[in-house]
This record gives sequence, structure tokens and C-alpha cells, in this order.
Amino acid sequence: MKITHLEPFILHVPVTAGRIADGAQAVTHWGAVGVIVNTDAEIRGYGYTGTLGHLATDRLIRNCIAESYAPLLTGEDPRNVRALWEKLYSFPAIRWVGRAGITQMALAAVEVALWDIKAKAAEMPLWKFLGGSETATLEAYNTDGGWLNWSDNELVDDARKMVDEGFGGLKIKVGSPQQADDLRRVAAVREVIGPRVKLMVDANGRWDLPTAIHFGRRFQEWDVLWLEEPMWFDDVAGHALLARSIETPIALGEQLYSADAFRDFITAGAVQFVQGDATRLGGITPWWQVAELARTYRLPVVAHAADMMQIHQHLSIAHPACAWLEYIPWLRGCFQEPATVEEGLFRVPQAPGASTTLRADALERFAVH
Repeated sequence: MKITHLEPFILHVPVTAGRIADGAQAVTHWGAVGVIVNTDAEIRGYGYTGTLGHLATDRLIRNCIAESYAPLLTGEDPRNVRALWEKLYSFPAIRWVGRAGITQMALAAVEVALWDIKAKAAEMPLWKFLGGSETATLEAYNTDGGWLNWSDNELVDDARKMVDEGFGGLKIKVGSPQQADDLRRVAAVREVIGPRVKLMVDANGRWDLPTAIHFGRRFQEWDVLWLEEPMWFDDVAGHALLARSIETPIALGEQLYSADAFRDFITAGAVQFVQGDATRLGGITPWWQVAELARTYRLPVVAHAADMMQIHQHLSIAHPACAWLEYIPWLRGCFQEPATVEEGLFRVPQAPGASTTLRADALERFAVH
């Protein structure tokens, strides 16, 4: 089997209620910048990364796929995924300008498409190809309701609805301009969901160290399971000090682009819930390395889902360090086999591949150029 050509694409899909906001940004559309890898065996692989729907930077990722990676892949056997990952990652001219951000996200899209081909060729869903069990359970926690631009009433109503729908956990955003607002909202959500439902909070890197310590200590009152991205994303020493200063565990990883970065946080004791994202790390190969590293430190892995769950449901079912995955449904209408939650658990995908195959009308409905 040989790769014949690549077809990059950009999708912009509307988010819930047309606009969501957290402590760092407001978003109206979620971007899926990706590629269809075609082969002479008529097996097509689909892969993508997730973005904030900013067309200018999405084009940079698309162009990296089309102009930098495509020439290196044409004529190669797509099933040699790890060897091809090394070839692309180590290509000198790309590595000179990359190793994070645009080049890693483009690499992720390509590499996911290669794994999609490899699993389809084996006629297996990716989780099974990676050694997972169909009896594995993957719990969903809902992230699509705790946005900062929601009023208190909307926040509480969404939380109540999520519990009624069977979700065993939910996450809300913090980092409001007024600190009292965050405390009030966390308290209100805990009251409506009761003591048994997991509650997580996410600051999106908003705070400095004193503020994070203050909130981390206050959150104990409401049994917050984790405090996500409390401070600047690369601050290993600051997160290590924070972890020693509060009881609330720290979760982070969506802004880290290499296994090396995760190594530094893990070995420093600066993270307790490891949130690698294959669509930002450069693909499934480095994501698996991070998950294995976390497991050796007895740390749970809860993938960040910039892919809106499609890829990470497979990885989380397959890897023993994973028990939960966040649920955000924005891209479900794009895929032939959308990620689905029933009674709080992800349904195990059955179709061969990585669940990334686009519906026939997805490009027509959501493609931008």
C-alpha cells in the first residue's frame, strides 16, 4: 500500500449557542484543520487537529500539511506510522521552525490519518487495534455548559440538565474578573448537582501563583476534583509550588506539545491529572508515550479533547491509565460514527478506523478556505 496524495481541509463548526467564553478567549466556531490521506489500495485515512476557528492561523496549519508534510509522505506505506512520524518530526527544515504549535498540530492531523488507515486495513476500530477491550468502560464528564459567558441561572440549569442526562461529572470555567463570582458559581453548581457528582474547574491559565493558592484552598469546601490549568502553561516550578500548597489536585497538559514537557511537569510533582492531547502533541504516537510515562508515576490520564472526543475515545478505551473523557458535542455532526454517550458512559465505537471519517456532507456544510 502506498500514499498517492493528500487533501487538506479546514472546517469551522458553530459552538453551542453561537458563542462560548472562558478565562482566556471567546469562540464562535471550532476549527477542525485536517487531511484526507489517499492510498492506492483505496483506503482513505482522515485526521485533524482542533483550533479556535481563526482562519489565518488555520491556513498556516493547512499549508504546513500541504506544502511541508505531503511531499515527504507521497509514495510511502502509510502503515509504517511510527517510522513516518520520526521522518516528519525530524525533517531538519521543519524542526528548525517547529517542535510546537503549528508544525506539531499539522503533524498530529497527518499522523492520526495514518493510524486511521492502519486500523481500517486491519478491519478493526482503533481501540481494538491498540489492544483495548470491548468490556472497558469510559466515563464521560460534560464540559459544554460551564462557560463564563453563561449567567448564573444558565450555569445552574445546565448543571441540573447534565446530571439528569446521566453524566457523572461536569466541569465549569473559572477566572472571572471578580473573584467572588467564581466562588459563588462553584458553590451554586455543587449545591444543585449534589455530593456524588464529580465537579472540576478550569482557569485556562488565568491566575498568578497567589491567586491560584487562594482558590485552590477555597475549592476544598466544594470537593472540587481538580483545578485545571490554574497558571501560565509552561511554569513547571510555579505549578510544583502550587501542588505543595493546596489539597485540590492540579490537571494540565492541553498546551504542552511534547513528551519532554510532560516529563518535566510529572517529575517535578507539578501535575496530578495528566491531560495530553494527541491533536496538539503531534499525534497518537507521542500521546501514548505520555500516557505510559504518567502510568509509571501512578497518575491518571484524562485526555484533553480538542478533537471533540472522536480520537481520544479510542485512546482512552485502549490505555489502562484512562477512566474518564470530557464530552463536548460540537463536531458530532461531521462524522459517520460520532462519539456517543449513553447513561454517562461512552459507547464503544465499532467501525474500523479512528472514528474520523467525515460524513459526505461535512465539507459542503462547514468547509472554509
